[in-house]
Amino acid sequence: MRRKSFAEMDCAVALALEEVGEWWSLLIIRDALQGSTRFEQFRSSLRISPTMLARRLNELVDSGLLIKVPSTLKAGTEEYRVTEKSRDLSPVLVTLFAWGRKHAGRGRKWGIDLIDRKTGSLVVPVLIDRNTGLPISRETHAFVQGDSPSQATAERLPRKTEALVK
Repeated sequence: MRRKSFAEMDCAVALALEEVGEWWSLLIIRDALQGSTRFEQFRSSLRISPTMLARRLNELVDSGLLIKVPSTLKAGTEEYRVTEKSRDLSPVLVTLFAWGRKHAGRGRKWGIDLIDRKTGSLVVPVLIDRNTGLPISRETHAFVQGDSPSQATAERLPRKTEALVK
């Protein structure tokens, strides 16, 4: 059964999910960002069927999230390398990692930690507005209609002027 396409939605979240919303895709990108490059590395880490892995890798290459290059280790084979587009997913994966630790695995002992390389302390990520340096929160920031919202977006979100704090 094919999933619904989000390609026609006027929402950046929906369009991002159109490209990387399948869970194997995010896990493959996670592994690639952590240094995996070869088919067998992905297969071993993820314990995914070869057919499913090949399909997902091809989709990630087609969408520009990975590129195929000749292997430097074994002639006649290929490696998968991250692109700028996939590196731009890194903060999303860090945020998803932090959310998962907080909400999806309560009371669990973890096999992976995110640490500060200088101090060794666990990292607790926050999202910061590059323009102001302030943390983004529901109290200080709002989603509003863009330049050409669909009817559904216009019904769901306020206009920019309606969201401004007076």
